[in-house]
Order: sequence, then C-alpha cells, then structure tokens
Amino acid sequence: MSKPILYYATLSPPSRAVLLTAKAIGLELELRPINLIKGEHLTPEFIKMNPQHTIPTLLDGDDTLIDSHAICAYLVEKYGKDQQQLYPKDLVKRANVDARLHLDSGHLFARLRFLYEPILYHGSTDCSIDKIAYIQKCYEILENFLKDQPYLCGNELTIADFCCAATITSVNDAAPIDEFKFPKVLAWLKLLAQLPYYKEINETGAEELKTIFKDKLAANRGK
Repeated sequence: MSKPILYYATLSPPSRAVLLTAKAIGLELELRPINLIKGEHLTPEFIKMNPQHTIPTLLDGDDTLIDSHAICAYLVEKYGKDQQQLYPKDLVKRANVDARLHLDSGHLFARLRFLYEPILYHGSTDCSIDKIAYIQKCYEILENFLKDQPYLCGNELTIADFCCAATITSVNDAAPIDEFKFPKVLAWLKLLAQLPYYKEINETGAEELKTIFKDKLAANRGK
C-alpha cells in the first residue's frame, strides 16, 4: 500500500498539527513541501486538486482531503488503531474534541491570520495592540478549559491539543502568554513539549514562521 501524500509547509501551523498527529499514531507520510511565500499553493495544478488552495492537503489513494482538523480526525480513524483516544469514539468526548477544533479554526487560527496575513502578503505594517489583545482573549478561554485538567479535553491528549498548540506557538512572540494570567496554558504547552517528537515537528516550524513575520514586518516598516 502506498503512503498517504501530504502537501505541507513547516511554517504552517495546520500542517504541523497533521504531522504531529501522524507521528503520534506511527504513520509514515510521503511529504511534498509547498512554498506559501512563493505562492505554490495558487498554481492551476494545486487549485484543481484543492479549490480552497489551502495546506495541508492529503491525498490517500483516490481521495483528497483538505482542512487540517478533518485530516487529523481522518488519520486517527483510519490508521490510529492503538491511539483512538486522540479522537475518541465516545460521542460526548468526540463532541468536546470537535468543539476545541472549531475553537482553533474559528478563533485561534483566524486571529493569527488576521494579524499575520496582511503583513506577510500585502505589505501592511499593522501590528496593533488591538490585534494582539484579540489573540490574547483566546488564551483566557484556554486557561478556563485547562483549569482542572492537563489537556484541553480532559486527562488524555487529543488532536485538539495538537491543532491549538501549533497555532499558539506560532504567534506567542507577537502575542505573549502572560505567566501570571495564563499559568495553565504555559503548563499545558510545557507538557506537550515533553512528547519525544514535538520539538522536531512543531518548534522548528513555529520559530520559522515567527522569524519570517518579524523580518517582513520590519521590511514593510522600512519602506
């Protein structure tokens, strides 16, 4: 059986969430890097494959899947036979994971894009306090979820932790996590950092994105 093919970029938080999931379930992927800054996701060939022209995009046999949250859930369902707690079968537990995934897509990652995208792609210099505070409001939500539990959905690691952490660690320089206001969030990130594959897969890409953002912001302001 051929490996599933993943179109990805290490600087992309959603791509890293999928890579974390694949590593957690012991699945080897065929990796095909996409350069977002050069617009390789906007070519006619890529848009034909994925009309939403987003990464990650997964090809598994004759099937094409898009959206990192959907891909993570799919991989656990199909390939994670011994790691089902990552996306539980129990309906209530699964609904809670889905809710945190929607928190990432609808709030965390959306607010990262609201800050990053104009600067990275449109020459903006707007890194305002309002945009930063808008991201930090999400930390308050996460802090409450983590009040009495180590992970976002309870006592076990799930794909929601991968997705949300990949986003937060990509923007926590521009929108710092206050250690006094959000100690549970920091403890949760430290817990995830203990995973043997976490640093290689997530930290390097997160630092790459943050460096590109800082450099691009400085360049835009210097024009």
